[in-house]
Amino acid sequence: MNDIKAGLIGFGNIGAGVVKLLRDNSTVIRDKVGTGITLSRIADLDITSDRGVAVDPAILTTRADDIFNDPEIDIVIELIGGYEPARTFVLKAIAAGKHVVTANKALLALHGAEIYAAAAAKGVEVQYEAAVGGGIPVLSAIKGNLAANRFGSVFGIMNGTCNYILTRMTQEGADFGDVLKSAQELGYAEPDPTFDIEGTDTTHKLAVLASLCFGTSIDFNAIYTEGITGISGIDIRFAEQFGYRIKLLAIGKRTDDGQLEVRVHPTMIPLHNPLADVGGAFNAIRLTGDFVGPVMFYGRGAGQNPTASAIVGDLIEISRSIVAGGGSRRAAPLGFLDSAITTLPLKPMADIVTKFMLRFAALDRPGVLAGIAGKLGEKGISIESMVQTARDNGGEAVPIVIMTHEAREGSIRAALDEIDAFEYICEKSRFIRIEDNLE
Repeated sequence: MNDIKAGLIGFGNIGAGVVKLLRDNSTVIRDKVGTGITLSRIADLDITSDRGVAVDPAILTTRADDIFNDPEIDIVIELIGGYEPARTFVLKAIAAGKHVVTANKALLALHGAEIYAAAAAKGVEVQYEAAVGGGIPVLSAIKGNLAANRFGSVFGIMNGTCNYILTRMTQEGADFGDVLKSAQELGYAEPDPTFDIEGTDTTHKLAVLASLCFGTSIDFNAIYTEGITGISGIDIRFAEQFGYRIKLLAIGKRTDDGQLEVRVHPTMIPLHNPLADVGGAFNAIRLTGDFVGPVMFYGRGAGQNPTASAIVGDLIEISRSIVAGGGSRRAAPLGFLDSAITTLPLKPMADIVTKFMLRFAALDRPGVLAGIAGKLGEKGISIESMVQTARDNGGEAVPIVIMTHEAREGSIRAALDEIDAFEYICEKSRFIRIEDNLE
C-alpha cells in the first residue's frame, strides 16, 4: 500500500517535533501500521526560518488551501493554536473529507461541538490526544480501554507552569514573582503568562476532558476559573501545617442530583494523596470509573517530544483505519454516539459543598476570635480547627487561620463579606477550597 499522506498546518516547535518523529521512527511506524505516513505538505506563514529539522523545500507553502485542495492528502494536522484561523482551517479540512488531528485545546473547548458535528456529517475522524496532558495518553484510554466505565470524577494538575511555580514556592519558600520570572527564563512560561497563571489553559483542558468523561457538551465560559496569582507563601505554610499541599486543580464531578461540578482553582490536597507529590512541570490526571476504580496518569504535559508523540499516535490510529479499508471514522470524537451526548446542568459555585481554609488579617484585640466565629456560626459554618499566630511583621495585624467543616461556598462568601466589614479586619479575607476525597 502507498504511504498515507498528511498535511501539516503550523510549523512551529511542535510541528518540527512531528516532522522529526515521523522521520526518525519511520520504520517503527511502518511496522505498526503496515505502511508509512508521509508529510506531503507543510503550511506556515514563515517557511524560511530554521526549525532544526530538514525538510524538502518543495513541500513548504504559505497557503493552507494547498493542503485542503490536495486530493491525495488524507489527514490534516492543525498546530497553529488559538481560535481563528484554526477553526476555519479545521472546518475546511473536514469539508474536504479529510481526517483531522489537532493539539488545540482552546479551539475544542469553545468550538468542539461545531467541529464534531461537521466531522459526523462528513464521516471523518477528529483526534486530539495532545490537547490534554501533552504526551500522557489519557484521552485515548478514556475512549478505549476504559470506555466501559461510567466515570464519577476527574481531577487533574494540567498546567506545568503553575505546578512549577507552586512547587518551588512550597519547597524553597520562594516568592511568586521571582519564580514566575525564572519559569519564563527556563521556557516553562510564556512571555505573557496570563492564560497559564490565571487558570484559562487548565480550564480549556478541563472542558475537553469533562466532555469526554461525562458525554456532555460543556460551555467553557460557564466553568468557574481562578488562577494562582493570589496564592502567597503564608497560604502554603499554613496548608502544610494542616497536612495539605496547594495545587491548581481541575475538578470534574458527577453529583448525586444529576448535575456536574466543573471548576478550576487553587486547591488544598492531603499530603498522602498521590496528586500532592506531582512536582515541577509535570502533569497528572486522576479518574474514577465505577468498575476500574481510581486510575492516575502522570507525565510531561508539554514540550516538543511528548506532544509530538501524542500527535503521531493519533496519526497512527487514523492510518490503521485507512489501511483496514475503512477510511471513515471508527469512533465519535467524544467516544459516545452523537445521539447519546447530553447537556448536563452545571452546579453553581454558590452551591458547592467542601471544606475551606479561611485566612484573616486582624488587629490583636480581645473579642476578635469570638466575633469571627460568631459570624461564621450565623451562616451555618462550623469550625474544625483554628490557629492564631503572633505578630511577625512589625504591625498590629495578626494572621488568623480557620479550617472549616464542609460548608456551602455561598455561605462562606456571605460570611466573609460581613466579617471584612468589621473594624478590626485589616485586609480582605481569603479562602482556599479543600478536597479531602479525591476518589
